[in-house]
Amino acid sequence: MIDIRFLRENPDVVKENIKKKFQEHKLSLVDKAIEFDVKKREAQSEADSLRAERNKISKQIGALMSQGKRDEAEEVKKKVGEYATRLQEVEVLEKEYDEKLTEVMMKIPNIIDESVPIGKDDSENVEIERFGEPKVPDFEVPYHTDIMEKFSGIDLDSARKVAGNGFYYLMGDIARLHSAVIAYARDFMIDRGFTYCVPPFMIRSAVVSGVMSFEEMDAMMYKIEGEDLYLIGTSEHSMIGKFIDTLNPEESLPYTLTSYSPCFRKEKGAHGIEERGVYRIHQFEKQEMIVVCKPEESKMWFTKLWQNTVDLFRSMDIPVRTLECCSGDLADLKVKSVDVEAWSPRQKKYFEVGSCSNLTDAQARRLKIRVKSKNGNYFAHTLNNTVVAPPRMLIAFLENNLQADGSIKIPTALQPYMGGKTEIK
Repeated sequence: MIDIRFLRENPDVVKENIKKKFQEHKLSLVDKAIEFDVKKREAQSEADSLRAERNKISKQIGALMSQGKRDEAEEVKKKVGEYATRLQEVEVLEKEYDEKLTEVMMKIPNIIDESVPIGKDDSENVEIERFGEPKVPDFEVPYHTDIMEKFSGIDLDSARKVAGNGFYYLMGDIARLHSAVIAYARDFMIDRGFTYCVPPFMIRSAVVSGVMSFEEMDAMMYKIEGEDLYLIGTSEHSMIGKFIDTLNPEESLPYTLTSYSPCFRKEKGAHGIEERGVYRIHQFEKQEMIVVCKPEESKMWFTKLWQNTVDLFRSMDIPVRTLECCSGDLADLKVKSVDVEAWSPRQKKYFEVGSCSNLTDAQARRLKIRVKSKNGNYFAHTLNNTVVAPPRMLIAFLENNLQADGSIKIPTALQPYMGGKTEIK
């Protein structure tokens, strides 16, 4: 959510930003926000005047009574009552306009960074850099579920009976590999100075609306019926929520945390050729990283975060590339985002395995995450990035480490987490 003062002073800038995101249907929200802001401030001003006048004449009552001017005192009491009645009405209006303003402001997208390429959707994202040499072996690479099934490592049929489409059983060495990758990613981030955390896997609606847009919420979140609780789509949600309504000493920043969690997603409207198997699923596990920092440090942390993911994948011999997300592919709260994509020898192309985002003060403003400094309080900046998200990451791992004889090579970095195994046969 952007600062209302910025919108008030720069409505044309906000409208131009909306156009850059190809959301022309939201242009009218800027004028609505200005209208509600004016009405709210008018009500606020009248309420302040009424309180001041009420307090002023209330002091006269005692003096008049002590002077025996009972009738005059009664007249003043009536005026105080009139002020109180009107104040009550104005306070209701003030609250009403404030709620309408907040509702509109939460739908207006954040101001994107000037470096973000302009484009309508992810097809116009821009490649930044490649890391590692993408290779295509001289033997056929099977579909990832076929690879897993050869090791008796996945059972989709039983999962459909138990939970429906979009769920799976991982078994044996494949399940062990899945857990090994998560454990390795956890230690990788701890070694880089991040504090490990296991967060709540459910969050309240106040946190949901603080960390994402309404469109994202509808497409992603599962709600617990009859309770004010949602299953998290990523641990970023509860990790940023950890700081809700806090005033943090400036000298304690930055907070750098890495978290493990299961994730639950509707994947509403997600369809495509790679939907079968474990590419798009309703439940998966993930290692995440988040940073809460001072505004002047967020650009530096943004670069560090996506580099962590690149380094992790390269340590497991998986070629990756980074993509700059274009304006139309950015969620409303994001100022800048870089996707990390892994090489698929089978498809002979890259596919997304992680996303790094800088949200500047958008989440902090919604959740009231403030920083206390000598020069006054201000909103923190928040960033998040995927460390690794198996089982999707397993697709890249299996394809890139598959050997001609059908065995799977275990990279050196991962061997301690696989009981010393150098390959899976």
